[in-house]
Amino acid sequence: MRLKTSLLQEPKHKELVSCVGWTSADELYSCSEDHQILKWNLLTSETNLVVKLPDDIYPIDLHWFPKTVGGKKQNQSEIFVLTSTDGKFHLTSKIGRVEKSVEAHKGAVLAGRWNYDGTALITAGEDGQIKIWSKSGMLRSTLASQGSPVYSVAWGPDSDRILYTSGRQLVIKPLQPSAKVIQWKAHDGVVLKVDWNSVNDLILSGGEDCKYKVWDSFGRVLYSSSSHDYPVTSLSWAPDGELFAVGSFNTLRLCDKTGWSYALEKPNTGSVFSLAWSADGTQLAGACGNGHVIFAHVVEQHWEWKNFVITLTKRRTMQVRNVMNDAVDVLEFRDRVIKTSLAYGHLVVATSLQCYVYNSRNWNTPLIFDLKEGTVSLILQAEKHLLLVDGAGLYVFSYEGRLISSPKFPGMRADILNAQGVSLSHDTIGIRDKSDEKVILLFDALSGKALGDGKPLTHKLEVVEIALDQSGPSNERKIALIDKNRDLYVTSVRHLGRETKICKLGSMVHSMAWNDAANILCGIQDNQLTVWYYPSVVFTDKELLPTTLLIKDGSEFSRAPHILSYVGTKVTLRQGDGSLVYSNIPPYPALLHEYSASARWEDALRLCRFAKDQSLWACLAGMAMAHRELTTAEMAYAAIGELPRVQYINFIKEQPSKESSLAHMLMFSGQVQEAEATLLQAGLIYQAIRVNIDLFNWERALELAVKHKTHVDTVLAYRGKFLQKFGREETNKRFLQYSEGVEVDWEKVQAKIEMELSNEREKAANSSVRSSVASRR
Repeated sequence: MRLKTSLLQEPKHKELVSCVGWTSADELYSCSEDHQILKWNLLTSETNLVVKLPDDIYPIDLHWFPKTVGGKKQNQSEIFVLTSTDGKFHLTSKIGRVEKSVEAHKGAVLAGRWNYDGTALITAGEDGQIKIWSKSGMLRSTLASQGSPVYSVAWGPDSDRILYTSGRQLVIKPLQPSAKVIQWKAHDGVVLKVDWNSVNDLILSGGEDCKYKVWDSFGRVLYSSSSHDYPVTSLSWAPDGELFAVGSFNTLRLCDKTGWSYALEKPNTGSVFSLAWSADGTQLAGACGNGHVIFAHVVEQHWEWKNFVITLTKRRTMQVRNVMNDAVDVLEFRDRVIKTSLAYGHLVVATSLQCYVYNSRNWNTPLIFDLKEGTVSLILQAEKHLLLVDGAGLYVFSYEGRLISSPKFPGMRADILNAQGVSLSHDTIGIRDKSDEKVILLFDALSGKALGDGKPLTHKLEVVEIALDQSGPSNERKIALIDKNRDLYVTSVRHLGRETKICKLGSMVHSMAWNDAANILCGIQDNQLTVWYYPSVVFTDKELLPTTLLIKDGSEFSRAPHILSYVGTKVTLRQGDGSLVYSNIPPYPALLHEYSASARWEDALRLCRFAKDQSLWACLAGMAMAHRELTTAEMAYAAIGELPRVQYINFIKEQPSKESSLAHMLMFSGQVQEAEATLLQAGLIYQAIRVNIDLFNWERALELAVKHKTHVDTVLAYRGKFLQKFGREETNKRFLQYSEGVEVDWEKVQAKIEMELSNEREKAANSSVRSSVASRR
């Protein structure tokens, strides 16, 4: 990826250009110390004078009123705020008429910024004060006052906090007076510029120490650049939070959100005092010290999937290369390309007006459909359909271009959704709720309605990243999530009235991805690559989980690698320095998943015997127990030396009735309440009591016996034997109360149990005879 820059031969401004701002994707306003405001049209390459400001107004900063809020168009979007050296800010219309000038600070007003919904304006001055103003320019409050000039200011993602510079320090101040202020030393020189992105919640800063840095919203440094030759005079996040640009003297740099640099340009610009991205994030404009306005377009982006490599060669042209036979196709588009995604055999390209869907088997005839107004900020793909996100909402389309659904929820802000907070599978959509980050909203992809009873999934901590698995039936759909503590959990999406069971898979997980064809999960854990061959094993036998892992040493990766994709047997990782690394995973687990899904247990056993891998046997044991395939499970557990489990499986096989077997299988998976409920429903009261006795749930066993008026003496007999073995006296009041009125005779108890079991066998035999007679008929 790189920047393709363009500069006019002669500058249009006669003096230093101080600020720039986009009105649309193809129109830009620039202000200069020659008192002129110019309008640049990129389609016609024309530059017109909008207005010549009075000679005493030297502009410093410009910010357009937000165009849309949550997809709704704003009426007032044709004005901008212009700050100047005379201590005023000017609300100015698109035609250049100054609607209102407000005396704001003593000395220059160094920065002016609208919040995201346009309800407030913040200004920062040379006098060290930060003030908040209403939309119409009325003073609401003075937020801060300090002894040094405030060079730059930025709103937090929810417009409830302010980030500003204070000498070498950065300060995050909430608007609520009682809330805690975060302040830290950021640079070794004065901090000149800051920006805070609403999508990824990351902060950028640049200063006179010639460095730029990336911070999280708690003030922890995530990246610090090496020293440049000159101070960093400008920086700006791309709207989607994936890229940022940094400007310095004769320098323009394009960087990834993690800090490493994609491209460095050395244009003849002087210092770049201001940078602004267009709303679609494809182009960038810079205000230059020598009177020029520099324009830059992002080109040469790469996408890979299996044997295809796709490159954006120009703004409207892509090259598709098949690395198997070196065949090259060139794709032309009517408008400039904004977002692209390549997965599941389809290339999806969103331009400013249309969406193109190509099948990898035929690059000549794309399916084209028109887009609603709004720039596409995210494309996600699943096997059967794709999800487009723009400022107005979320839309699920089939690969034939048919709109399937458009999920909606209260307080939806589609403009701040990113790939970590949204996940798509072929039947489900998961969205992390931005207003409460512990909540994950789940929707049916085909209808757009909330899943189940409409209740969202709630975790105990804030969720950082979510991912839905991609294969298997919809009633077994799982979602993996990483929380604020960097713990990885997995849970079922459809839990049919049962309480949600969220099981932990690992800790210190920084990034994760599901395989595209099998439910295998990989993640960066500490500094190593961990692959969970069968994450669902936590629901059947969680003690098997450590055996089902593949752990690859992190020595082949540099600091902080990030997983980009897991396709087939290949995991693609992006390292901390931007380089790509590929890691191969054995193909056997995916085959095992395939055999298990199609109930080919003989083939599965053959595969495990061939591979001679303990982790495969452990996966097979978990899969067989989940599908209640006891014979296969018994062999798999025997292969990994789990003899107590083999004995228990034999015990399950010997159960006289189906209900008993099912209950003990549930017990095997730790689902005690479900096992008890199954037995009670089948009228097997003694078995339900016995389950609780075996687990030493004495009170529950007695409660069941008393409720059903049977086997109270059995419970008391076993309790007495248990206490006698440990040489203890009975202290439980309920047991003392019933032992007074019930005579306990161990021989009678034994006879009673024998009778219960023979009745159950007889009942099971009768039902099997009835079913065989019915089948003959």
